[in-house]
Amino acid sequence: MSTKNSPETEQRQVPRVRKSPAERHAEIREAAAVVALEEGLAAITLRRVARQLGVASGLVAHYEPRIEDFVAATFARIAAGDRGEVTQAMAGIDDAGLRLRAVLASSLDSERLPVTAVWVEAWGLGRRNEALATAVRAEMDAWQDLLREVIRGGVKAGIYSVPDPASAAWQILGMIDGLNAQALVRWEGVPDRREHFLSAVEHLLGLS
Repeated sequence: MSTKNSPETEQRQVPRVRKSPAERHAEIREAAAVVALEEGLAAITLRRVARQLGVASGLVAHYEPRIEDFVAATFARIAAGDRGEVTQAMAGIDDAGLRLRAVLASSLDSERLPVTAVWVEAWGLGRRNEALATAVRAEMDAWQDLLREVIRGGVKAGIYSVPDPASAAWQILGMIDGLNAQALVRWEGVPDRREHFLSAVEHLLGLS
């Protein structure tokens, strides 16, 4: 009689690799980010994230017991990752003027629309989720810091004439947010709105 195991027996004998708590938590947060980018922050529930991973919702609840904090952490993960990509686009660029151009080009890239949708939703949901509101404010401050330092570099290099780089950074950030929000509904009322935006930035920075 053959003693060779059947395929079913061999499959049962394959040892399972137990993931560490840190690995499992990272996996859960990554799954939540995927759900948010594809379906929105409001779609983040214990059951939906569990289905994304193919695990029980109780496992997700073990790592993320408060849904408000879970949503806030998901937003922070997405926003920080997006900002990191923009920062990377400036890496290796010494010219202050070109650094700002790289920031603006990356910030207005149409491929960022899923991230923009997350931002717009976060502003609305943050009215009733203080943890999310805190995360949104922190990320807005981080973006303002990034733009402020780029503008300061241009001022030091004699490229820009700006008495208050921090205020200019907030104004530019507001324009970026507005244009990206309009792009979500493919607004075509002003076809050359990006040109108007760049012209406004030039005026704000004291360029001819």
